[in-house]
Amino acid sequence: MTTLSGKIYVAGHRGMVGSAVCRRLAAAGTCEVLTASREALDLTHQSSVEDFFAEEKPDTVIFAAARVGGVLANDTYPVEFLADNLLMSTFAINAAYASGVKRFLFLGSTCIYPRDCAQPIQENALLSGPLEKTNEAYALAKIAGLKLCQYYRRQHGVMFHSAMPTNLYGPGDNYHPQHSHVLPALLRRFHEAKIAGSPSVTIWGTGTPRREFLFVDDLADALLFLLGQDNPPDWVNLGTGIDLSILELAQLVAKTVGYEGAVKTDPEKPDGTPIKCSDVSLLHRMGWKHKVELTQGLRTTYDHFLSEVESGEIRSV
Repeated sequence: MTTLSGKIYVAGHRGMVGSAVCRRLAAAGTCEVLTASREALDLTHQSSVEDFFAEEKPDTVIFAAARVGGVLANDTYPVEFLADNLLMSTFAINAAYASGVKRFLFLGSTCIYPRDCAQPIQENALLSGPLEKTNEAYALAKIAGLKLCQYYRRQHGVMFHSAMPTNLYGPGDNYHPQHSHVLPALLRRFHEAKIAGSPSVTIWGTGTPRREFLFVDDLADALLFLLGQDNPPDWVNLGTGIDLSILELAQLVAKTVGYEGAVKTDPEKPDGTPIKCSDVSLLHRMGWKHKVELTQGLRTTYDHFLSEVESGEIRSV
């Protein structure tokens, strides 16, 4: 195990993942955390990225920056999801190597695995079949970043590697009414339905697709665990290995929020990938397992949501 030290650049520190990573690094207290706002550093601008790395010379990079969103956002803006994510990852990885970064941890996602691969999803399923069309653009960009890290490691011997998180949730999530991921979208909708006294809430699709969820503070802990490994895999799944249907999730969110109306489905809307649960046996063999179960994590997330609503600081972009 390697002890974290030196200067660590967290790309995307204002997002849910990046902010959780910064909290975890602050708690560890063994390194200097480097961040840069979007206004200070446009990761889609090559010369700006190169200048930043040349001047700051971080020892380690945790690349959590990305354009992300739910099914509607991915399907509506494929150009931005492909181009922005491809540019950000390529520029950062290339500049990191050029500036002498010792370690680069790139965040992919289990949504970049093939749509119909065997379940639970093993790491070797990558590129074994067609992608889910509703998030194909994002997946292509993330696959390119992951493979670029692998190729740098193979060709130049640098420790550039990747993590494949499952669906994430927690404090600091994005609650945009149309473009957020499924869990924060449901949490906001059920909260608003409770406040309005709505008799029912209708969710997209049949409710039958199954998803797995990992609390973001658990993810941050897992990332630091990976950075402590002397010889990690090129990529490894980060998740719980436990899934549930979208309808079951909606019912659990409704219970957490205290909404007592009916939960309905809309089969006319798209479902997305039928099932997506990660095989986390490799991660378990390495010695890491999640700590926060979904019921506990949802309660914590809703408490943070309420405080963000009260303070007017809720993310909705």
